[in-house]
Amino acid sequence: MSLYFFDVHDGTHRFDDSGTECTSLEQARLQAKRLLPDLVREQADGDQERHTYTVLVTDADHRPVYSATLSFTGLWLIR
Repeated sequence: MSLYFFDVHDGTHRFDDSGTECTSLEQARLQAKRLLPDLVREQADGDQERHTYTVLVTDADHRPVYSATLSFTGLWLIR
């Protein structure tokens, strides 16, 4: 198992200080992809209708290995 860090960039920076053990780079990629919708759900009650979330995955030496971004846009359809 290897240690990976999942840093979140969403207008503020949340750095992963502890890391997560993953069996492979593929598992780290899947973890990053699962994290993004959770971030949107956590902040769904806020006032923002447009927001971009990025997860930067780095290895144990803090070298970037994967990045994923999810954009959320809410739009009223009534006047």
